[in-house]
Amino acid sequence: MRTTKLGSLTVRMVGGTDGRGGGDGPVVVLMHGFGAGGDDLVPLAPMLSVPEAVRFVFPEAPHELPRSMGGHGRMWWAIDVAQLARGASRDRRNEDPLGLVEARGLLVGMLDALRATTTIPKGGLVVGGFSQGSMLACDLAFRTEVPLDGLVILSGTMLAEPQWRAGMARRVGLPTFQSHGTQDPLLAYPIAEELSAAMKTAGLETRWLPFRGGHEIPMPVLRELASFLADRFADRP
Repeated sequence: MRTTKLGSLTVRMVGGTDGRGGGDGPVVVLMHGFGAGGDDLVPLAPMLSVPEAVRFVFPEAPHELPRSMGGHGRMWWAIDVAQLARGASRDRRNEDPLGLVEARGLLVGMLDALRATTTIPKGGLVVGGFSQGSMLACDLAFRTEVPLDGLVILSGTMLAEPQWRAGMARRVGLPTFQSHGTQDPLLAYPIAEELSAAMKTAGLETRWLPFRGGHEIPMPVLRELASFLADRFADRP
């Protein structure tokens, strides 16, 4: 594993010709969820059966959790944890969180720096994440023109619904993989279903995997995600 800086974000890189992100193979960018460490998703890479040339990039969120939340872990933008603890609605469709614009800009800058420092082959960039990280990936896909060849949404939800729906029209044909637990206590399953349906209606190429479970990434999801990535990069050695 190699830890480096791309733009303003610290990233961890694995895979490729040297196991540290080397070579000119396809790139999969995966962003962790709220409260996790920057290395939280790194162990997923060796669990995914993909061509050896594939490189994984794991950005670290820019903000530390406040001391009131324990001071450990990172976040892409702040959320009201106390509100969630009080049983607030898990429907975020009308929210456009403060800090999302900043996070999206940092992600765009990271991808620009990645392209400036390494070769990404045609058809070789997939961006996604888990929970809050997947929401940021969606926001990148639906509110920017950044070239993407795949989108991964692990236990995510719909935000900024009017803007996202409008942006989906510009991503016709984009391959997407989405998973969600039917008993997810944090992000409502029906809203994830709605996100999947909206992408399909807009003309994205959707692969939807519900599973019996909570806010997590179980092995069946990893197997299907590996299949999705292998399909994207089928012509790679």
